[in-house]
Amino acid sequence: MYWGSAASSVLRRQTTSAEVATQVKENAGDLHLRSAREVTGYQIQCMEGPLGHIEDLIVDTESWSLRYLIIDTKDWLPTSKKVIIAFDWITHFTWEDRKAHVDLPQEQVKNAPHYDSRLPVNRAYETQLYDFYGRPSYW
Repeated sequence: MYWGSAASSVLRRQTTSAEVATQVKENAGDLHLRSAREVTGYQIQCMEGPLGHIEDLIVDTESWSLRYLIIDTKDWLPTSKKVIIAFDWITHFTWEDRKAHVDLPQEQVKNAPHYDSRLPVNRAYETQLYDFYGRPSYW
């Protein structure tokens, strides 16, 4: 079972700069620890340049693993298209630039299946997604 944009959009609110400063101070000992609220909005960079931004996260509620990032490509494509990529495909973050880097070509993401938040992310969808990107499955 997964939850993503439907549940989190109800919980989402703007983070104030004071809250961000508090989070940074509290997390100073662990530079890899970030809140979901903070990474929402980070730019996604691929091999050729920007892809869009992280709009939401999808968590596997059985293992509580962060499985997918919902990417909105409106920053790159003329129209908004939402796609998902596996969190494990992120190669690294540049926290100071608010960017997540992925080893995917822009053209592949452009042709990726559209993500519809009304449909479940089940094993059949995951298989289609991993096959499309040519990536080995995690299961």
